[in-house]
Amino acid sequence: MAYLAFYRTFRPTSFDEVVRQEHIVRILKNQIDGKRVGHAYLFCGPRGTGKTTLAKIFARAINCENPVNSSPCGKCPTCRALAEGSNLDISEIDAASNNGVDEMRDLREKVQYPPVAGKYKVYIIDEVHMLTQSAFNAVLKTLEEPPAHAVFILATTEPQKIPATILSRCMRFDFKLIPQKDLEDLIKNVLEKTGKEYEAEAVSAIARAGAGSARDSLSIADMCASYSSGKLTYDDVTAVLGSADFYEIADICKYILTEDGQNALLAVEKILSTGKSVGVLIKDLLNFLNNLAIVKVCRTAREIINLPTEMYKKMEEVASATDGHKLLRVTEILAKTETDMRYSTSGRITLETAVMKCSSPEADYNVDALIGKISALEKKIEALSADRQRYFSPEVSAKATEGGKEPLKDSDFAENTGKSRSLGSAAKQSEKTENKSLSSSEELIPDDGVSPFGKSVAMKSEPTQPALWDETPEMAPRVGSLGESEKRTIFAKIIKSLRTTHKNAVVFTLCMDLQMEFEGDKLILISDNESVYKALNRPDNFNFLGGVLTDLGITSYEVVFRPKGESDFDKALGELKKNFGTDIDVK
Repeated sequence: MAYLAFYRTFRPTSFDEVVRQEHIVRILKNQIDGKRVGHAYLFCGPRGTGKTTLAKIFARAINCENPVNSSPCGKCPTCRALAEGSNLDISEIDAASNNGVDEMRDLREKVQYPPVAGKYKVYIIDEVHMLTQSAFNAVLKTLEEPPAHAVFILATTEPQKIPATILSRCMRFDFKLIPQKDLEDLIKNVLEKTGKEYEAEAVSAIARAGAGSARDSLSIADMCASYSSGKLTYDDVTAVLGSADFYEIADICKYILTEDGQNALLAVEKILSTGKSVGVLIKDLLNFLNNLAIVKVCRTAREIINLPTEMYKKMEEVASATDGHKLLRVTEILAKTETDMRYSTSGRITLETAVMKCSSPEADYNVDALIGKISALEKKIEALSADRQRYFSPEVSAKATEGGKEPLKDSDFAENTGKSRSLGSAAKQSEKTENKSLSSSEELIPDDGVSPFGKSVAMKSEPTQPALWDETPEMAPRVGSLGESEKRTIFAKIIKSLRTTHKNAVVFTLCMDLQMEFEGDKLILISDNESVYKALNRPDNFNFLGGVLTDLGITSYEVVFRPKGESDFDKALGELKKNFGTDIDVK
């Protein structure tokens, strides 16, 4: 006898052998036991999940003379007759190649003839969505009111392409993808029956490649069993699938996530130079990144991924070198690249461009890239702060001042540690970066400062603004000067500067309706709203506005309250009362 592939040799012959799909099996069994067999069924779902297999089992079961647990016995004369290829009571039609109106008219004529061996005449129409509109119309009336002995089973992977008039006349069953654990059990059972030894990691790799399809998984297992002369190993499966070496993929991901673009490109070139497909390489990278996310999120990642110990340790090493935001950003970029590959004439350039983009967040204005840069900068600040704290610890300071020496200074710290940047300047740079990016990304950060991957994002929330009506002590004006030519446009520059950062949201709003005048080099900001006046004179807002004005060359300013309609006389009187007391009587 000719060799049969695994998926044909081990195709289930009873309901009990079907992998999962319990919700469908139970309904079909109950209909057989209760003798409530319908006239039209629609089996829809992904490929390789058992649609045609269940249709054949159901067709034999409803004709079996002595069903065993609602499944065909395989021993009665009817079962033996139906098992023969020449039997006409079970007709399997491929709608992909018989999709015309003439074939459906022929079916409509033949359905009138009674069955030969069994009780029902069953028509299994596979890939029914391939029928033309005319073919659907030809079979419509027959499908609605077929003869009592006729049962139609329609199978399809795309139910959305079937007309609603057909769908409404069928009992619909949606098949689900098979979980990886069940696929592993199926593959192990098949390999054991064939006498093939295997590693558990190899079976897991086959099941993952099957992606929920029993037929795909068994086809891959068939190839792997033929490839391996001895025990089936994980490396054998990788070689059959054409995947790149696990450690090479791990190195590429590590270089990308640590922003080492040069080594990432060299690693990609090394793999592509061996003839690996660009599409397969992108898929391998996405699978690895997906596993990294599982390692960072799930406590039971070891059981879920089921890799050899050394490989899992390598994955943990790569995962520990990154954070959730970087991982999410890189995954999104590569996922989009996989889609773009369909329309690209040069897949290699598309992939290398994506790798460079992943490795260079400073050139990317994406929110996740900005958050990643802020996180990296804050880590540097924390490390610098820890070094400084250790350098100026009481023990070190006491030892340094022995013998009447001068106390340690910041310059000593910079000279002895090689830190050319002070902690203050690093903090200022972090604040500037945060101000630039936080306005577009603050909604992505939870209030508790913890990312979806369970790692602290280290983003500091803004202090709550006090109420506008809170009284505050009078602030001393700053002293400075400004050129006359710039005074006419200074207010527009103030508003523009306040609009460029995040922390100024309240101050920017308060300054929108202010009036402005100069008294020499002193800027006078005038408000006709007492609440705005008080709010701008609060210490936090006053100092923040002062910092903005200093950058513009104004180092002396004052915020005053002047109600609407106040005349020049009232203004002068107010100044006199302010300078000489409120008990002055001016007549």
